[in-house]
Amino acid sequence: MLFDALATPALNLKNRMVMSPLTRSRAVERNCPNALMVEYYRQRASAGLIITEGTSPSINGLGYANIPGICNDEQEKGWQAVVSAVHEAGGKMVMQLMHTGRVTHVANLPSGGEVMGPMAEACPGEIFTLSQGLKPHTAPRAMSAADIEQVVKEFTEAAQRAIRAGFDGVELHAANGYLIEQFLNPNVNGRTDGYGGSISGRNRLALDIARSVVAAIGANKVGIRLSPCGVFNSTGGFAEVEPQYLALVRELSALGLLYIHVLDHSAMGAPAVPETLKRELKQQFKGLFILAGGFDRDTAETALTEKKADLIAFGRSFLANPDLVQRFKLGAPLNVPDMETFYTSDAKGYTDYPSLP
Repeated sequence: MLFDALATPALNLKNRMVMSPLTRSRAVERNCPNALMVEYYRQRASAGLIITEGTSPSINGLGYANIPGICNDEQEKGWQAVVSAVHEAGGKMVMQLMHTGRVTHVANLPSGGEVMGPMAEACPGEIFTLSQGLKPHTAPRAMSAADIEQVVKEFTEAAQRAIRAGFDGVELHAANGYLIEQFLNPNVNGRTDGYGGSISGRNRLALDIARSVVAAIGANKVGIRLSPCGVFNSTGGFAEVEPQYLALVRELSALGLLYIHVLDHSAMGAPAVPETLKRELKQQFKGLFILAGGFDRDTAETALTEKKADLIAFGRSFLANPDLVQRFKLGAPLNVPDMETFYTSDAKGYTDYPSLP
């Protein structure tokens, strides 16, 4: 199953292996993709589908140092070189649109950028800045109705830029405690207007963005990533998590989205997404279903065989093994990821992992 092709009206993939979005912090000049990133993604084009690292649709969403954007013509052109290289190597690629919201320090934002979130409450903890080292997250400004309208517009325009650049689609990042999940999660979102206070209110921003992006580029080019039981960036569980995410996925399914991508962080110590919830989410969604979180070759094969998913996403194993598909096919040993180079700025630990002879 893992190495079988997948043919749908919207997307034809050569295998069921997805390269997960992985922040690597190599966009060192003006948050723009560069030649090093072209090579990194080209090396991994044997994946059935590559999902890019989180890429901001807004200058306000560039919360980490040296992450890429898709906010202007220069960034769009940079991404065009990346996706062209992947396509030339026979791969398929979607762009993950990630707005960091309150997960930032203002020193990481370009001139004119603001820290925003659902509430005027800072994310606990610290974040790395190039100019000042580790700093507490900057307290955000609570988003107004006009701010929400603007962020929907920014996601939509970024999706249009991604399609112009040649991507096969986009993934809305509604996981890991970034802006969309900040609205989804009542531990972060205490709003009492139409964007909080209830399941429908908390789901509203995700659905507003999804509807707008679908209208702009077509539902068959839009996926979304969810982490319903995640704790990253001070989110965490809540009483209505299961009914809320089932309601969200039913509405996303009605829009005709290409896929949903469910992330289970339990391999990294977070609470597991219950198997019953994964099964119910898949039952409620008529498109493709991607599972991610701690899979190896055997567990991925089992999940596909048991029809728990249509595709399986791999993160750190793709990071350290550009030829992961071939290594899995041969049962070959895997390179070990070098965590010290995850977020550095050069080729070491990025494009220098060896492939099999």
